[in-house]
Amino acid sequence: MKFRVERDVLSEAVAWVVRGLSSRPPVPVLAGVLLTADPEGTLTFSAYDYEVSATVTVEAEVSEGGQVLVLGRLLADIARNLPAKPVEVSTDGPKVSLTCGSSRFALIQMPVADYPQLPAQAETSGSVPGDAFTQAVNQVSIAADRGDTLPILTGVRVQIEGERITMLATDRYRLAQRELTWSPGSPDADHVCLIPARTLSETAKSLGASAAVELSLGAAGRGDGLVGFEAGRRRTTTRLLDGEYPKVTSIFPSSVDSVAVVDTQSFIEAVRRVALVAERNTPVRLRFTDGQLAIEAGTGDDAQGSEAVEATLEGPELEIAFNPQFLLDGLGVLGQPYTRLSFTQPSRPAVISGQAELDGDADDSYRYVLMPVRFAG
Repeated sequence: MKFRVERDVLSEAVAWVVRGLSSRPPVPVLAGVLLTADPEGTLTFSAYDYEVSATVTVEAEVSEGGQVLVLGRLLADIARNLPAKPVEVSTDGPKVSLTCGSSRFALIQMPVADYPQLPAQAETSGSVPGDAFTQAVNQVSIAADRGDTLPILTGVRVQIEGERITMLATDRYRLAQRELTWSPGSPDADHVCLIPARTLSETAKSLGASAAVELSLGAAGRGDGLVGFEAGRRRTTTRLLDGEYPKVTSIFPSSVDSVAVVDTQSFIEAVRRVALVAERNTPVRLRFTDGQLAIEAGTGDDAQGSEAVEATLEGPELEIAFNPQFLLDGLGVLGQPYTRLSFTQPSRPAVISGQAELDGDADDSYRYVLMPVRFAG
């Protein structure tokens, strides 16, 4: 194998493909990146750990086609630090020779024959705008469980019905749901899958800058247990979580007694400041009255903090307490100038959504349900 490629092209491709490689792979060859040079003028980098696969294809001057397997993170480190000159790579006996200007490296070839076959990408099911996909994933994945007590809650439930995608995640203390439209390959598209939140979040970050992200969901009921994403010449697949997601949408309140609207940025900054005195697992208290929201933390002999921001209120005044980090997580991904908080009772979940104008309608495409924390008095 022998090819020549630009330094930046090599560096970006390897950095993207190794981002999901395990630091402790189950077998040594899975620490490798597979390089496939095609005499037609393309170079493909592939990585796989039995759960997630990543593939990217770039242009290259290929003198001799072939395949080699080398340590992925080592290649990424070398490529990132090379001088800004073309890179020439060729096989040299049991090693892979890499030359860039006066820099020369010899990498050990790993056995290609031992490398597992990458999962085949299913036929494209449809596409979604890259920016909308990234925002939706960010808004929902914050609510996924980060522990391993209930593995199924570490996933994002993705339901597709025709042109509508509904993403949902919960860790039992909060629930996030986002609805968005996409362009399905079939008008009667109908899929439900559970995607690991961490993998989905990383995929959205790395592919979302593209104009569109194509989703491959496989045939319904085929049981191949994979979902694929593609943007440009970058492709990734991930294994789905197995199991029945709990029916958590019943948490959404069926009625609302009080509705408050607050400027989102002022709200975030005030909560951040007041929460500085909140001990670990200590809530911040929100007291809603007509025209004002008072935010407080700390009681008795502890450090205390308070601040007030303007707010409109419809319905009875109330006082409620939340975990400050959970509250900030939801506010931070709203993406709207104003925050709308809907309440029934101080002991019941509150619904946070956004709106574009102070007197405007709520944007219910994203809803963040937050369980209150009980506080003395």
